[in-house]
Amino acid sequence: MIENVIIMGAAGRDFHNFNIYFRDNGRYRVKAFTATQIPDIEGRRYPAALAGNLYPEGIPILHEDELPALIREHRIDLVAFSYSDVPHTEVMHKASLAMAEGADFTLIGATYTMLRASKPVVAVCAVRTGCGKSQTTRKVCQIMRDKGQRVVAVRHPMPYGDLTQQEVQRFASYEDFDRHQCTIEEREEYEPLVAQGIVVYAGIDYKKILEAAQREADVIVWDGGNNDTPFYYPDVHIVVFDPHRAGHECNYYPGETNMIMADIAVINKVDSAAAEAIERVRSNIATHAPEADIVMAESAILVEDPEVIRGKKVLVVEDGPTLTHGDMAFGAGAIAARRFGAEALVDASLSAVGSIRETYARYPNLSGVLPAMGYSREQIRDLEESINRSDCDLVLCATPIDLPKLVKIDKPTLRVRYEYKDRPEGPQLENVLLKRLSI
Repeated sequence: MIENVIIMGAAGRDFHNFNIYFRDNGRYRVKAFTATQIPDIEGRRYPAALAGNLYPEGIPILHEDELPALIREHRIDLVAFSYSDVPHTEVMHKASLAMAEGADFTLIGATYTMLRASKPVVAVCAVRTGCGKSQTTRKVCQIMRDKGQRVVAVRHPMPYGDLTQQEVQRFASYEDFDRHQCTIEEREEYEPLVAQGIVVYAGIDYKKILEAAQREADVIVWDGGNNDTPFYYPDVHIVVFDPHRAGHECNYYPGETNMIMADIAVINKVDSAAAEAIERVRSNIATHAPEADIVMAESAILVEDPEVIRGKKVLVVEDGPTLTHGDMAFGAGAIAARRFGAEALVDASLSAVGSIRETYARYPNLSGVLPAMGYSREQIRDLEESINRSDCDLVLCATPIDLPKLVKIDKPTLRVRYEYKDRPEGPQLENVLLKRLSI
């Protein structure tokens, strides 16, 4: 008997689960993907060219709000939940909705869709969006290169454009970002690695991506995203924790899974978090991943000329996903503004227009800082106008990319960077990583 399926996703894990678990499986017929989290990714189709012989017309991608009606219309037997950074309670609310309509609800096991590489894999994951995973990835790449290893990073998917053009993407230069029409979110992840001299792969078909990546690598670094679990079996699984959100490591899907699977647990931001919060995270790691090495780390904030900030009315532009589905109220930019004597943080919501204004309505956790949203050309224009309408003396750009290269800002700007830094006392990431890899 063939089972009718809906895959709930957000243009990432859902496509991977389809490719590995459902695509060529005659037991199932996937009737639709649903989409959420990312603006305007519904209304497309998973193309026939990527969907396999069972789907000559491709598969529609519809808004998650349509789920109950879709279950009834297509007589759905199974709903497969396939996205991440979601509270445990919300996952069960989705399950209850599906089951109330008569469908089964499933979470596909973390290891079931992992692929085996012919080269060692170091996975860098997190328990929430915005923990500091990307800077940890850059540190791991540096450690491997210092040991003479050829390193290739494979990034968790963000295929928000023409899917037929995004099956396998390779980034080795700034020109590649334009050629692949990258969104700001994609650039935030790829640009710092490419600037470091690291080749980055991403896309949709992670089996083909793996085949390409391991041809030019001695070590593959899985650069995870959105607190998802790795797509490749890791030889070493590094998981990053954020004590500013202590307890979230036990309350989010699949971040808790990452915690339990961790070989190395990095407690980041210990230079700015409360001691009791750090201890709470450490205690949870000791309980749920007792064999993991625990490394304490700082998110070192780097500003070329911090005196420029002093006494200024500052508009802070932060990493978008950290503030939106990461639930953070602020990031490194706000910390830098306060640390270096800004007179005031200008409330960016007052100058927000269009889709940026809608973002503030959707994410009430935002406390006046501006998320660098740019999932489309229209939204990038909205971001530019929102910045330029602001009544500020200085724009602090704390997104990982060089934002003035993408938007025209008519005010003075200053870039805020943040990098991984080991706490001097206690285990160092390089030592525990090389021990685990036997390098």
